[in-house]
Amino acid sequence: MIKAAIAGGTGYTAGELLRILVNHPEVEISSVISTSSVGEPIWSVHKDLLGESEICFTDSPGDADVVFLCLGHGLSREFMSKTALKEGCKVIDLGNDFRLDEMLDNKRFVYGLCELNKNEIEKADYIANPGCFATAIQLGILPLLSNKVELEDIHITALTGSTGAGKKPSETTHFSYRDSNISIYKLFSHQHLGEINKTFNGLGANPKIHFVPVRGDFARGIFASIYTKTEISQEEALNIYNDFYAESPFVFVSKSEISLKDVVNTNKCLLQVQKIGDILHITSVIDNLIKGASGQAVQNMNLMFGLKEEMGLRLKGSAF
Repeated sequence: MIKAAIAGGTGYTAGELLRILVNHPEVEISSVISTSSVGEPIWSVHKDLLGESEICFTDSPGDADVVFLCLGHGLSREFMSKTALKEGCKVIDLGNDFRLDEMLDNKRFVYGLCELNKNEIEKADYIANPGCFATAIQLGILPLLSNKVELEDIHITALTGSTGAGKKPSETTHFSYRDSNISIYKLFSHQHLGEINKTFNGLGANPKIHFVPVRGDFARGIFASIYTKTEISQEEALNIYNDFYAESPFVFVSKSEISLKDVVNTNKCLLQVQKIGDILHITSVIDNLIKGASGQAVQNMNLMFGLKEEMGLRLKGSAF
């Protein structure tokens, strides 16, 4: 059994990790770290885990084989510098500390977008888990750029649920503001653009991206509307997408319209590709907490330990 520790154990991503790992056939949750809740059972915070696990919060990763870092942005480097890990312990960071600057001393964090970097991930000891917006957007565009399709500017409008802002409430995340409301934020300047551009530049592409992030009036999920001008036909585009994701256990190209409820509570990304005139439009939907965070982290762990990529992640959405 793989001994797994979670640092930053009280947040939304940690909660999702626990819900997945508690039923993972090859994992034992050995430590859940929270300095503010040491000695308290994990279900005292994640109340849906009452009856699922009696493990208590600790202040140390112990002898874990893998540590998931679910810490606030900027805190993962501090944790790595101050914490003694067992020799050979693997690390998966769900924050943004290593997505752009991948080095820490002699340790290199591989960018954990499984559909692009699977071979590197399988050999890696350290992973920088992609951001949620970055995951939805990259999965929507990667097949085109990987096949050197000529594109004009890429336009993206993407809505995210309130859980994407983390557990700590703020003026724009609490119920009274978010309910029955939609608003734009970080217009053309969202932090996930950095890792998106880094990935695309690594493919020899440098498209101009116009990204409008939108706060949605729902708890979880990302719905991304992506379009660009191109000369390829819809049939050519569909062939490119179906071929690119032919071996993926979680990314599927739909022939019909897709919606958020098709993917919420799953590790899936659903895509729909349509050509209208000279515009190619791609819809991309994921659950921001699972495929956009904790599920993708477990997918990375599976690859790192030589397990089947989909192990513990065959999660069924509610659909209604």
